[in-house]
Amino acid sequence: MIQVFGRLIVVVSILLPALTFAQSEDSIFSYQQKNRRDLSRGLVIDGDTISLQILDEVLLFDEPSFSSAEARRRYEILKRKVIKVYPYAVIAGDKLDSLNFALSLISKKKQRKRYIKEFQSYLEEEFADQLKKLTRSEGQILNKLIYRETGRSTYELIKDHRSFLKAFWYNTMANFYDISLKRPYQPDSDEEDELIEIILNKAFLEGKLKEREPKVFTKDDFPELVR
Repeated sequence: MIQVFGRLIVVVSILLPALTFAQSEDSIFSYQQKNRRDLSRGLVIDGDTISLQILDEVLLFDEPSFSSAEARRRYEILKRKVIKVYPYAVIAGDKLDSLNFALSLISKKKQRKRYIKEFQSYLEEEFADQLKKLTRSEGQILNKLIYRETGRSTYELIKDHRSFLKAFWYNTMANFYDISLKRPYQPDSDEEDELIEIILNKAFLEGKLKEREPKVFTKDDFPELVR
């Protein structure tokens, strides 16, 4: 029998060998899972009083191992490039979400064309100069991260929005002529992608980067389109 008692804030580490946390229905673990919101600071289990403190979730990541100093050096270079280009992938994801929602509000072909042209001008004015400074390898990483944030390759996105993305991409990133626009992001099977995912998760945890949260738009966000 488990009972909630008091509100005494005490942290005690206790070894209970007779209590199987993962399996027993009458355990601290199962009680905590079923009554997480109402849990106080202590429990009574079979007459024994046990103080309890629920700690914040802790995320653990495997630290990559390297066979040589050169392998570690390449990893550090990759980390710098990932941290550099990830913000552009976030912007790409947000802007494409915004564009797709806005276009869903426009029925007239002429108005859609005008809106897309204005969107293209905005992208070129805000980001063209910055993106032109990326190296070829940074451009390839950006392609992967755009896939990570949108679930689609750059090639597929250009195909969907051929009217402006093709011109924008090739005008802005002409020096990336030999990168693969069709390459997906596969951290479960590709060694470099796995390292990129480790780098990102550590950067999120350490506050070096903020992970993108897909935006939810409403008609109120585009009053000029619903007048």
